[in-house]
Amino acid sequence: MERTKIVDVLQRTDYGTVVNVKGWVRTRRGSKAVNFIALNDGSTIKNIQIVVDVEKFDDAIIKDITTGACISVDGELVQSQGKGQSVELQCRNIEILGVCGADYPLQKKGHTMEFLREHANLRMRTNTFGAVFRIRHNMAMAIHCYFHEHGFFYLNTPIITASDCEGAGQMFQVTTKNLYDLKKDEDGKIDYSDDFFGKQASLTVSGQLEGELGATALGAIYTFGPTFRAENSNTPRHLAEFWMIEPEVAFNDITDNMNLAEDFIKYCIRWALDNCADDLEFLNQFVDKQLIERLHFVLEHDFVRLAYTEGIKILEEAVQNGHKFEFPVYWGADLASEHERYLVEQHFKRPVILTDYPKEIKAFYMKMNDDNKTVRAMDVLFPQIGEIIGGSEREADYDKLMGRIEELNIPMKDMWWYLETRKWGSCPHSGFGLGFERLILFVTGMQNIRDVIPFPRTPKNAEF
Repeated sequence: MERTKIVDVLQRTDYGTVVNVKGWVRTRRGSKAVNFIALNDGSTIKNIQIVVDVEKFDDAIIKDITTGACISVDGELVQSQGKGQSVELQCRNIEILGVCGADYPLQKKGHTMEFLREHANLRMRTNTFGAVFRIRHNMAMAIHCYFHEHGFFYLNTPIITASDCEGAGQMFQVTTKNLYDLKKDEDGKIDYSDDFFGKQASLTVSGQLEGELGATALGAIYTFGPTFRAENSNTPRHLAEFWMIEPEVAFNDITDNMNLAEDFIKYCIRWALDNCADDLEFLNQFVDKQLIERLHFVLEHDFVRLAYTEGIKILEEAVQNGHKFEFPVYWGADLASEHERYLVEQHFKRPVILTDYPKEIKAFYMKMNDDNKTVRAMDVLFPQIGEIIGGSEREADYDKLMGRIEELNIPMKDMWWYLETRKWGSCPHSGFGLGFERLILFVTGMQNIRDVIPFPRTPKNAEF
């Protein structure tokens, strides 16, 4: 008999029909005469209840139906007599597909997030992580749908690169060289001439620079792929491997960029509310009781647009009025998450787009304002998260861009291709980056970024 997914069985009303379901046992309870099995196959957070007349089955089969076991069930669809579900299956046949021993780690009890990270090979079977990763899938679908509907082209930018987009140097190196016998030049520096690419190569920190090339040819593009940063950070907001969404649009200025960012992220949140109701309700009940309210709150309010200088004044006034921040507040400071969240959660009580940052704390490619002190940057700040989107209008003038590069002493020998876009048909253009995992943090209410990616990569951690 052909298998039917549990999410579909739960919607059916053709009582008396025999269907086949397969999945993993969440619980088995009952008496010597009747057992009740809660079965889940991952297609929904909801279980299907299997009612088993114990006398009709061999004792060995019943004994093997333990938490975590994988079974196949043929059963008659009937209206449920109990609370919590509208339909259930009267069992006609059971096949054990995979037994599960008594040492199965995910027994029916509460587990800490730390414990589940140690068992990331199994944690997707839990209700919480099943919900998180179904929502993650839906957010990926929302992203592709939004950009397709708005005329963007999906551009695959390289994972292996010879350029450091941010100029920070925190990159993972890619090499085929023998690390125990490194060839060096007369200055003692590593000679990469005999390496696979003939030069130093690394895993990308961003697809933005290549995305700009796409935008100046196709008009509007977006990237959606893995990025890597070798930053020795163990905070709940950082990963060494994460996914980024980076649109780049020709002829957009900073205002267009802000409009795009707000419209895009609201679209994603609306998609979650429309398509992930069961999972969001579960997370709202067991993870974050203000989750759904907060998602609606973002949709229902326009984002505040605030210059960095004005933001600093607000934060300084807060300090004068007795508010305590861990990190100092002054003009020129790179705002910490606590500063960003104060503006969003306490002062304005809605999302904020902070603009016009000091040039010293932003990347070389951002367009300078007329004051020659600030750049046309924009960060979207969210409750619970802080910065969720960072972007800017890009510098389109070759001489100004080169001047900034020289000012920062950025090595650009491998960036000729990027600079040439400013010589041959340059145009105003803008873009931003959205950290996918930070979006999932916000939409799920989870507290640690390691819990919204299937297999987190962090310092000293590359398991699974």
